[in-house]
Amino acid sequence: MLNKPIEHGYTVMDFRESDPRQRFLEAWSAVEIVRSVTYSLFTFGESLLPYYLVCGDKKVVERALVTRGEVRIDRPMIITAHAAAPQLRDFFETQEEEGVARFLLARTAQFSNLRLQNQSGTRRTVDQSVQATVEKLTKELDQQGDDRVAILAAPRRLAGVALLRYAAERIWRSGPDNVQELRERGFLP
Repeated sequence: MLNKPIEHGYTVMDFRESDPRQRFLEAWSAVEIVRSVTYSLFTFGESLLPYYLVCGDKKVVERALVTRGEVRIDRPMIITAHAAAPQLRDFFETQEEEGVARFLLARTAQFSNLRLQNQSGTRRTVDQSVQATVEKLTKELDQQGDDRVAILAAPRRLAGVALLRYAAERIWRSGPDNVQELRERGFLP
């Protein structure tokens, strides 16, 4: 496996000689949630996770692609079979990327019954490095006092993995708050 470090802490990888699990773990590690949010997802209904996704290309270091979007996470109103697979929409550009992610999520994470949909806005190219772009966006959001928008950084071909990691981490971190709300409403002892 060939790993080449590039700016802002992520690497570009050559996946040709690795197994799917290793590919996924390395892709997962290659993306970064630079500015996270701290609020929990709603226990019932739909949650929106707004983000800026900043992608770079190792060939053009002084240019970044910025996408503003949001991930929608719906919890089912009716509990279905535990083995029901999560629904992922508009996270990946290729079937291969989606297939690897689904294969590994089925074996490592419990997102059954959830519906996740990415809604990307327009993409714009900026003539700055990924790091400079991230710093500028962070400063703008901090000045606006906006603590509900995350900033993600990734190599361009791992954009879908960055979005999936962001959603997955919000789901995992919301678990304790969601369980507490279920108890408060009388659904759990």
